[in-house]
Amino acid sequence: MSGSMVDWATRVAEAELSAALPRRWAHSLGVAGRADDLGRILREDAGLLVAAAALHDVGYAPRLAATGFHPLDGARFLRDEHGADERLVRLVANHSFALLEAEERGLREALEAEFPLLEEPLLVDALVYCDMTTTPDGESTTAQERVAEIAGRYGALSVVGRFIRRASPEIFAAVERVDVALAAQPR
Repeated sequence: MSGSMVDWATRVAEAELSAALPRRWAHSLGVAGRADDLGRILREDAGLLVAAAALHDVGYAPRLAATGFHPLDGARFLRDEHGADERLVRLVANHSFALLEAEERGLREALEAEFPLLEEPLLVDALVYCDMTTTPDGESTTAQERVAEIAGRYGALSVVGRFIRRASPEIFAAVERVDVALAAQPR
């Protein structure tokens, strides 16, 4: 995926998020920055990861929030309004174990049917890593701190609170797998 795809993704995310949800935009920029740092382990998919990172939360944009489930809303927007690359759309749809949250919301079947999970474990883990090691303000953090922040922000009994509790072992495992892949690469 070329730099032009990354530029396009950044422009789309900025157009949808920067004015309406500036903190979400800051987070997306931070996630994209983290993704850019992972290029050495993803090689030819480095640009795809950065583009997905920039767009992963685009479904939060008020005009796109049809279902209220941002991975699904964002993926539908990218597919339907932009005809975006299928792998990119599927990454956005399934970022950070979205299937578990979709299940909590009664949307798992719709998400799985429209946007099957990519069978590319390192790429999927890398997006989890970037999202779950970036604060809402775009700063670096640990996955443990990020999960605690999400649980605290939404509350333990909320849909997101239940989801993050279920997903946290998978999140921590994905982050660990990326850390191992990074440690194995020469600098």
